[in-house]
Order: sequence, then C-alpha cells, then structure tokens
Amino acid sequence: MSITEFISGAPGERQALSTAMREAIIANDVTVIPVVKPMMSKEMILYEDRGYMKYGLASTKQHLSLHCLPMYMNPALHQQFEKLAQDAKFQKGCINFKDETELPVTVMAKLVAECSAIDIAAMLENRKKK
Repeated sequence: MSITEFISGAPGERQALSTAMREAIIANDVTVIPVVKPMMSKEMILYEDRGYMKYGLASTKQHLSLHCLPMYMNPALHQQFEKLAQDAKFQKGCINFKDETELPVTVMAKLVAECSAIDIAAMLENRKKK
C-alpha cells in the first residue's frame, strides 16, 4: 500500500489532517523516510531512520495516533508537549487525537523539529549493546 492509498483510505475528515501531518514530519525531520508497514496489528505510516521507526501515524476507528519514539525515551520532551496539546490524550510514546483542535499541526511540527536532532538509530543500537 502506498502512502497516498493509506491516507485516501482514512475517513474523509481525517485525510487533510493526515496529509498535513505527513508533510510537517517530512519538512521538519529530513532523517526519516516514510513507508506504510504494519505495527501493533495495523497498517500505519512509519517514518524510519536507517530502518528504525522514529514516528508512526495511524488512523484508528476513533482517532489518529502519532507514535513518537524520541518522546517515549525522553520524559522531559513528553511533559513539554503534553502542556502544548492539553486536549490530546498522551500515552508513553504516542499522542491520540481526533482532530487538529486536539493536536495542532504546528505543535506536532515543533515536536518533530525537536526530535529531528535525536539519532534514534544510534540510540537504539547503543541500547542493544547494554
């Protein structure tokens, strides 16, 4: 499945937001390559850095979900963005949101820009060695 097919398969009201999120991720983190792959028993757009998932964008029945591995591994970053998107539901490494009022694209873009400097591939490789 292509990224275009993935987005066009989402509910109509989510397609523009999914496109805006995809564009913001690519614009703010040049280290990632988007692909559609299964994760957690569903297809989603994974944004990979050297084969490692850095971000993921999923569309579920009830909401969109942005998975952010750098945020999962950085509690301070998690707390910072939880304050900026108080209407979204934050979990350890993902943000669930129904629309842009819960997670504005500008806030998500800022999160990705901050995460772009994090070398997730090196971080995960170092973690394996420990």
